[in-house]
Amino acid sequence: MQMLIHILVSAALLFMVGKLVDGIEIRDGKAAIFGAAMLGVANAVVKPILLFFAFPITMITLGLFVMFVNALMIMLAAQFVDGFEVEGLGAAMWGAFWLWILNFGVSMLFGI
Repeated sequence: MQMLIHILVSAALLFMVGKLVDGIEIRDGKAAIFGAAMLGVANAVVKPILLFFAFPITMITLGLFVMFVNALMIMLAAQFVDGFEVEGLGAAMWGAFWLWILNFGVSMLFGI
């Protein structure tokens, strides 16, 4: 049940990011839910591998490279979900930034 709540909250935040960032389009709630689920899978499977190999550049940039990896995860998730479009790396970077801000706010408010 907690996983379902987490996916629904993530879908709502992803839908909000689609409204905030010009280059990200999320057609409907179904696309937001599947996008959030695919983003979760990408973050669980692909992101640790990328972060392992990118560790030196992450250290050089004092962790800012992780935002680039997050943008890549958003672009990867968008490739697999119909109705979830990302128009470029710049839009994905802004999307990663706003998703981070919104996730931080929700976790501070609700302790999730």
